[in-house]
Amino acid sequence: MIVAAGDSGYGVNYPAASPWVTAVGGTTLSTATNARGWTETAWAGTSSGCSALEPKPAWQIDVGCPTRTVADMAADADPVSGAAVYDTYQRTGWVQVGGTSLAAPLVAGIYALGLANQGAVGAEGGYEGEPLFNDVTSGADGACTVRYLCAAGPGYDGPTGVGTPNGVLGPQIHRNSIVRIVGD
Repeated sequence: MIVAAGDSGYGVNYPAASPWVTAVGGTTLSTATNARGWTETAWAGTSSGCSALEPKPAWQIDVGCPTRTVADMAADADPVSGAAVYDTYQRTGWVQVGGTSLAAPLVAGIYALGLANQGAVGAEGGYEGEPLFNDVTSGADGACTVRYLCAAGPGYDGPTGVGTPNGVLGPQIHRNSIVRIVGD
């Protein structure tokens, strides 16, 4: 199950703390002149950290948190760079939305595309020859004593997990294999 990490800044929310879900943190997208066309930073509003109660699953191997670490991966969540949706409920028209409640369905959709279109997925799960995730290496969601739990950096970190999906996530990707990348 894919769930939102939360929008409270540094700290852990439930169900994201459950070891039985994939918790999706948030990023801020900015246009760039690089080949990708975007840069990403950890969104200041995303939640991350170390669970107070849930035990660390065997597949999670980071060493700064003795219990379940949140998040597992990330997607755009900043309301400023978020998605435009057409609202017909309380106000009619286009509105821009964000939060990890946007990021989680973005990741779920990317995963669903991978399942539906397995031919476009390379052996590693991303596009042929490309890494599976874009590593987010800057930004933070608060202050903490174990820096990677609240600040993005190379490799795994709390706010953005293993990074943002680079292409579709195929059927070989599941909760355990995503988080197992933490120690790489």
